[in-house]
Amino acid sequence: MGTISVNIDVGKGYEVFIGRGILSCCGQLIAESVSPCRAAIITDSNVGKLYLETVTRSLVRAGFKPCAYTFEAGEASKNMETLSDALEFLADSGITRSDLVVALGGGVTGDMAGFASGVYLRGIKLVQIPTTLLSMVDSSVGGKTAVNLSAGKNLAGIFKQPEMVVCDTDCLHTLPEQTFADGAAEAIKYGVLTDRALFDGFEGGVDRGDLPRIIARCVEIKGKIAAADEFDVGQRRLLNLGHTIGHAVEKCSNFEIPHGHAVAAGMVMIARAGENLGYTQKGVAEAIAGVLRANGLPVSAPYGADELCKAAMSDKKRCGGSISLVFPEYIGSCRVVDRPVSELRDIIELGVGNQ
Repeated sequence: MGTISVNIDVGKGYEVFIGRGILSCCGQLIAESVSPCRAAIITDSNVGKLYLETVTRSLVRAGFKPCAYTFEAGEASKNMETLSDALEFLADSGITRSDLVVALGGGVTGDMAGFASGVYLRGIKLVQIPTTLLSMVDSSVGGKTAVNLSAGKNLAGIFKQPEMVVCDTDCLHTLPEQTFADGAAEAIKYGVLTDRALFDGFEGGVDRGDLPRIIARCVEIKGKIAAADEFDVGQRRLLNLGHTIGHAVEKCSNFEIPHGHAVAAGMVMIARAGENLGYTQKGVAEAIAGVLRANGLPVSAPYGADELCKAAMSDKKRCGGSISLVFPEYIGSCRVVDRPVSELRDIIELGVGNQ
């Protein structure tokens, strides 16, 4: 088992545990940082069938008193109604300020449970147990939580850092190929952002035997960026590479195109636009596209600039009359550029190109 420390400047840091078969001892790991108490496990209908019993037994062995709330799996559940139901469950279960929420699942669950733990009783402790590649390399670390509104993705949320993160890579064996590829997209993003060697390692597809190292490297990158900018006002915006257009793709598809696939297409489109605008070295968009294709990911989306621009206008990275966009400069380096919202449609058009 490996351990990565995330040292948040505001507040205390925490450990990310990464290893094979560690789900069965998660209770012991948690008890090293959190005194045994009531533990409300929040999970979805798919993950609950696979891992809820294992986690519950481990918590009981470590002296915790667990209870569980399960919601219907899928992005469609990432809304205020499900959040409200989860909060009512916490109250009905007698959860107090000295107790704990355990997020067991992928990105939707992590967001939902994190949000609930942050607002219930004005904040109680949280442990993240991610079960997808996407949530292990990205969403379980850094403290961002949110739900979707009808106007757009992740428009309501809070920052809520966990007490710890427990990543059991054996959970990845049960993932459908599409869900695994979603996580690969976010891992590739980290290579584009800051690590050419990590990016090059995906040229032949993800080496599943190397997943603990890949996850650890992504956590290191995200942890360092998030620690320097916990509340997303500076360099943390780099983590949104591919996300402005990607979120628009998700919304246009009514969330039928999953997050990682949408971000993959968004990365290619923003790189292509960057090449046309002079922010990005020539050939970067095709290099990204080649690695994405090798990992079963899309490099385009079936929507035009008008549709995507309309969907992107509600993006949370918009500030007044400008919007922050992340452009690759070359593989391993990116930059944030603030552009007038009035230019967004034309920028997206440059990215759509002849896809």
